[in-house]
Formats: sequence, structure tokens, C-alpha cells
Amino acid sequence: MKAKRSVTALAVTGIAVVSVVAGIDLFSSPGSSSASEKVSGRAEMAVINSGKVLSGPATSPTAKPTDAADAAADAVRMRNQVEAVAQQQIALQDAADQKNAAKNAALRRYEALQQADRSVQEERASRDAERKKYEGTPKEVAMNLLPDHGWSQSQFSCLEKLWNKESRWRVDADNPTSTAYGIPQALPGNRMAAYGKDWRTNPVVQIKWGLDYIEATYGSPCSAWGHSQAKGWY
Repeated sequence: MKAKRSVTALAVTGIAVVSVVAGIDLFSSPGSSSASEKVSGRAEMAVINSGKVLSGPATSPTAKPTDAADAAADAVRMRNQVEAVAQQQIALQDAADQKNAAKNAALRRYEALQQADRSVQEERASRDAERKKYEGTPKEVAMNLLPDHGWSQSQFSCLEKLWNKESRWRVDADNPTSTAYGIPQALPGNRMAAYGKDWRTNPVVQIKWGLDYIEATYGSPCSAWGHSQAKGWY
């Protein structure tokens, strides 16, 4: 019979399920071909479904809960690892700080030496320039000192005329009618002693005093020359 062949082809484990699902005895209906076909179809489906149930995934066993002592030991190990990493980081950063401090200290020493060297060079250059200002004839010295008072070289022509009139630029010029003395005709001459003890013979001392006097009194050599032309003295 068709139903019987179908059922026979199925697994033995599904026969009991087929009997229950079909509600009939699969081998007691030899006379009905149609009934056998329907029963056979339902039986096959029941057996297939039962096979799925029987062959379904096994339920995973419940995991054994972690013991409290194990958990505490894991926490201690993790904390120790974190602390060990932190100590390594601290050690590396301390070493880097020490290297940077040493490098910065060396850099500061180098910069200090460079600054000291520049200062020495600048001081030497300044001394050389200052010394050169006082070299040459009295007229050359006076011209060199004009910038110290904020005057341009154009003021020299007025200064030259002024002191030509007063002393002809002679260091030992002595006015016979007064106590005026020297290139700028300081009155009395010893007031120039504040600029140098050798005021009687040193043209630089006399010129420095004379230029300071002109600046304080007239503002510029040309103004002093204008006053001298108008009044006969300055």
C-alpha cells in the first residue's frame, strides 16, 4: 500500500508520533487508497516535525557562577596590573622631565654665555665709538659730539662761527678784560673743572662744557650764534 510504503521509509522513532497525530492504525486500512494517501501525507509531516523537535539544538547548560574568591582574586590582579602600568608611566615621565630640565639648563647657560659675549662686544664697540668721538682736531671733536645733543651736522657751521669769534678755537684763549677762558670762553674758566681737572689744556673738556651750556641756554648752536650777532656775546 502507498501509505505503508511512505511510513516505512520514515524513521522508526517517528511511527508512534504518526499514529497519535493521524488518530488511526496505519496498517488497518487496506481498502482505501484515498484515505491512505491523506494519512500518509499527515504522517510524513508529523514524522518530519517530530524529527525537527528531536534534532533541535540542545539547550546550553547553565554556566557555573563565578566563585566570590575567584572574583576577588581577579580584581586584585587587575588592580596590580593598572598600578604597574601607572608606575611605568610615572618612571618614564620622571626620566623625560629630568632630561628636559638638563637640556633647558644647558640652553640657559649657553644663552647666558652668548648674552655675556654680546654684551662684551657691544661694550667694547661702544667704548671704541666713544673714544673715536674725541679723536681729531677740536672742530672734529665738536662735530662728532653734535648728535649727542640731538643736533644735525648743519648746526656745526653756526658753532664754528660762534667759537671763531670767541676764541678762534684756541684751548688757551684768555680774555684780557675778564676771566673768560678756553674755546667756549667759560666765565670764569674754572667752572669747566666740573668736567675735568685738566680743563685748562684739554679741548674735549672745554668743548663738552661749551656744548652743554649752549643746549641749556639757547637750545642749539644756531640760536646761540643768532644771539651773539644780536648782542655781541652769548
